[in-house]
Amino acid sequence: MEQDVRRIIRALNECLAALPQQQLQRVSHIGIAGQMHGIVFWKRDKGCKWTDSDSGLTFEPQEVSHLVTWQDTRCSPTFLSSLPLPQSHISLATGFGCATVYWYLKKSPGFLKSYDAAGTIHDYVVAMLCDLKKPLMSVQNAASWGYFNSRNKSWNTDILKESGFPIHLLPEVGDPGSIAGRTVSAWHGIPKGAKVGIALGDFQCSVYSCLTERTDAVLNISTSAQLSISMPLGFQPPDMPDPSSAVTYFPYFNGDYLAVAASLNGGNVLATFVDMVAQWTEELGLQVQESAIYTKIIKAALAQTNSKLSIHPTIFGERHVPEQLASVSNIAVSDLSLGHVTRALCRGIVENLCSMLPVQCLMETGVRRILGSGSALARNEVLRQEVERVFPFPVVYGKDVDAAMGAAMVMFHRK
Repeated sequence: MEQDVRRIIRALNECLAALPQQQLQRVSHIGIAGQMHGIVFWKRDKGCKWTDSDSGLTFEPQEVSHLVTWQDTRCSPTFLSSLPLPQSHISLATGFGCATVYWYLKKSPGFLKSYDAAGTIHDYVVAMLCDLKKPLMSVQNAASWGYFNSRNKSWNTDILKESGFPIHLLPEVGDPGSIAGRTVSAWHGIPKGAKVGIALGDFQCSVYSCLTERTDAVLNISTSAQLSISMPLGFQPPDMPDPSSAVTYFPYFNGDYLAVAASLNGGNVLATFVDMVAQWTEELGLQVQESAIYTKIIKAALAQTNSKLSIHPTIFGERHVPEQLASVSNIAVSDLSLGHVTRALCRGIVENLCSMLPVQCLMETGVRRILGSGSALARNEVLRQEVERVFPFPVVYGKDVDAAMGAAMVMFHRK
């Protein structure tokens, strides 16, 4: 999956232009977070051009590739198995930056010759704001690319060199929370010389925005779904990953790690179900808005407090078992209503996440409470009921879980 960087930066400019100029002029530090794993390529001396706009100076991408996102599927399991084994605690997966570079190297080597820099989309923004000649990447983003050793904070350069990987494209790496540089120009009224933090992972910043106690677990169900806990102080991940493990250890802040069960199946499963129902009704010659379908299926599921139907909802696979797709079992005549199916689907989403990071593990690490967040959880009472049924802990909703807020808090706490 690719996205147009120009459109992304245009959206960023629109967001900044909508903010009050008086407030922007007071900004002294900028914290930036974005989706991990993905990669964008650019020419160092032609990455962007600065132009005047109604809200002040802005930059526009110039010689920049599309962003290949974390959802990209070009690297098949067969292709990934042909690559050198990384010296990293995180298993390589499709959509990871280094895997994408390998794909271009083997399938379209001419593409890489057009560029001399690479990073995540948020690394690109930091590099443009600070006019960095060499991109700078946080440990969080580097680990998400693969072929990175989090213990010694270095790329697997020997392994990569041996296989002909273009290591000149690898960014330099720094600690999360450190300063990458200063703005080389005023930006939408933000003064020239404002300090810009090294780009951070969106997931880590989301957790940072709400996690106040080490005994809290953070559950997020938006497009995908994640359940995370803080690892004990001093924890170090294993040298090599367990490809069959559903838990990944994400570098956090100050040398700490989060244990994360990151499911590819969350609100997107419900959205697909709604889309399927909409298609069926259209094929029957009827027209129903998808928003109306969503409201009606949730209402129907609320009327069914139980369903013997069992749905394993992994239609998008999972990183640790990409070949395992969805299934339905225990189908009985009594459980075929829309309410029963929706209830079983919501339960399946929560149970799938729980199977990846079981209750027993949460108890062993001292979890006492779950902080529930995410758009799918916020708008779906059935999903909330199933969370409370599956997890034997108090569940607190409504905590502000926001990556942008987390990035701002990181900068504020390090001022």
